[in-house]
Amino acid sequence: MNLLFLIIFFTALGGVLSVLVASVFLLLSDKTRAIVLPHGVSFATGALLAVAFWGLIPHAFEEVGTEQVQTLSGSIMLGLLLFFMLEKLLIWRHCHSGTCEVHGEIDEHVHDHSHSHGSHKSAGTMIIIGDGIHNFVDGVLIAAAFLTNVQLGIVTSLAVAAHEIPQEVGDFAILLHSGYSKTKALFYNVLASLTTVIGGILAYYSLDGLQENLPYFLAMAASSFIYIAVSDLIPTLHKKTDIKSSLQQIALIFAGVGLIIVLNGFAHDIQLS
Repeated sequence: MNLLFLIIFFTALGGVLSVLVASVFLLLSDKTRAIVLPHGVSFATGALLAVAFWGLIPHAFEEVGTEQVQTLSGSIMLGLLLFFMLEKLLIWRHCHSGTCEVHGEIDEHVHDHSHSHGSHKSAGTMIIIGDGIHNFVDGVLIAAAFLTNVQLGIVTSLAVAAHEIPQEVGDFAILLHSGYSKTKALFYNVLASLTTVIGGILAYYSLDGLQENLPYFLAMAASSFIYIAVSDLIPTLHKKTDIKSSLQQIALIFAGVGLIIVLNGFAHDIQLS
């Protein structure tokens, strides 16, 4: 199967389809969505960590010589610090902190639509721009994984989709809170998600002749997934401390890990025609 076609298909899967799936959650009642969304966050946490430590990092180290191991490890650390700075600039992803000026009221809005918060168009605009940049980088990382091998590309794109769905639900809530109608919120979220495909196509043509740099793109992808999981998703899970919720979270995290390992095994047999 043509590699470019696979990149386009799976970047669309990680971008556009995740938005469409997320839009279904908005049709649910507030109570139902409040129950379902945390489960998705738990599952996405396991999937992201599994792809980073089971797939991306091992493949990155396989591609470099022993003299580059320390440099590659430093790249993972640098990636974590870079994503921290990008988040501080509010151009990477939505945050969950109560002091976040752009996103601080998201949890209130997701759980209680009866409050009238007024219109904050600047927050909605920042979300759209930030998502566009985020999705573009996701497309580049998915393409880099496919250029390494198809197996890694598939599990990477599935991990992107896994964490994008709960994130997109939150983004919808922010846009509605900012005064957008449901139709406009869906339109702008889909528009921003298309940058995933654009990033994948551009990366295919620009990275194809730069194979020696692929390990560092894989390291950057791993940094992204680790940072999202430990900085964004896990703190959200810690908001619930009762035994039942904690056991459910642990089970779903391991389910996310297990699914990626299983998919990694299935994808191993896929060959390019």
